[in-house]
Amino acid sequence: MALSAPPPYLPPMPRATRSSDWGFPRWREYGAEREAVKVRLCDRHGCEEPGDRPAPKSPNSPERWYFCETHAAEYNRNWNYFEGLTAEEAAQREAEERRDASGFAESRHNSWAGPGDGSRSRDEMRALEVLDLEVDADFEAVRMAWRRLAKSNHPDVKPGDAEAAKRFQAIQAAYEVLKTAEERRTWKPD
Repeated sequence: MALSAPPPYLPPMPRATRSSDWGFPRWREYGAEREAVKVRLCDRHGCEEPGDRPAPKSPNSPERWYFCETHAAEYNRNWNYFEGLTAEEAAQREAEERRDASGFAESRHNSWAGPGDGSRSRDEMRALEVLDLEVDADFEAVRMAWRRLAKSNHPDVKPGDAEAAKRFQAIQAAYEVLKTAEERRTWKPD
């Protein structure tokens, strides 16, 4: 006769709790819970609104206040991030944080990028239009066009002509914009 092993011990099944939802249709709306919902109140003394907008307790601190919308706006209106710093220290911190936040240096010659190949700003594009040049014109072509147009529209060449004087001023301004942009592109820091 072979002996059989005893059956494995099984813990008793937990008793199923009854729900107050007696089938379909549901008696409560979707998302309703049985337990009370925890709501954090505004940290402003005496305020009974939910505090769902975090605000730092001090600069670069992980500790936060939690305000309602009204008190968060009040807090932000009076917040001075650079409090206690000299003007030089504030400027240095701002520059460091801008660098850290972006990860890349901002391109000065392309800060107001507009139409074109992406290497010229909108102001440069307008200046090229004034000088009747293509988008890919180099600075030598800019200089030649500026000299040609400035000579033909100069007030000494056309005295008393108001339109020529306006065109001359626009040509000068366009050349200054393109000259400044070219200097920025070719300037190498020491």
